Amino acid sequence: MAIWAIVPAAGVGSRLGGPVPKQYLPLLGRTVVERSIDCLLAIPGVERVVVAIGAHDVYWQKLPCAQHPRVTVVTGGSERQSSVLNALRSIHAEAKSEDWVLVHDAVRPCVKSEDIENLIDRVKDDEVGGLLASLMDNTVKRAAKSEFDVRVAETLDRAQLYNALTPQMFRIEKLFSALSEAAEQSASITDEASAMERMGWSPLLVEGCKTNIKITHSSDLLLAETILSKLQRLVD
Repeated sequence: MAIWAIVPAAGVGSRLGGPVPKQYLPLLGRTVVERSIDCLLAIPGVERVVVAIGAHDVYWQKLPCAQHPRVTVVTGGSERQSSVLNALRSIHAEAKSEDWVLVHDAVRPCVKSEDIENLIDRVKDDEVGGLLASLMDNTVKRAAKSEFDVRVAETLDRAQLYNALTPQMFRIEKLFSALSEAAEQSASITDEASAMERMGWSPLLVEGCKTNIKITHSSDLLLAETILSKLQRLVD
């Protein structure tokens, strides 16, 4: 079973602010994206990690991992789905249609190797594929917005609600078809699973650790430092 990996890293990180995209911010002596890529390179069987960067990226070539023999780079797009599609095209000639691809956020540097390995083990014989996810802890409200304010419309049953994480793992050909059709129809796609859902497929949810955080705000960097420091102490 061949497994490829894609890291969409063309975003500019507007919600975090600052001149440097969040994937290139320092995190315990390295950048966020390097640590996210390391998580994938540590998994046995991953053929290659394809990183999709912005057309005017000035940071990538300065990183040591840019020279790694199992890491290649493609130009990404303005949207996540465009970046993933470009990466899929780059491996299309080498990969087989039944090969698997792991798509992992560039700003999720705290995913545990055992979670990725569990995802692979659970999904490898599945017809559709799946993703890491975590059950929601907080009470969740659906909002009703008016011209003047936002009020609660209803309380949702959190037992049925999950936070979608990454990696997300699907067959290369199926994911390519799903993303291509979504792009042709200008459909809004927030992750790979939502593209698969549009095709009528139901991805498998594989529970992952809640420490697999996505760095969106500056406070998330501090939390990521704490998580990685603790994980490193456990290894040592």
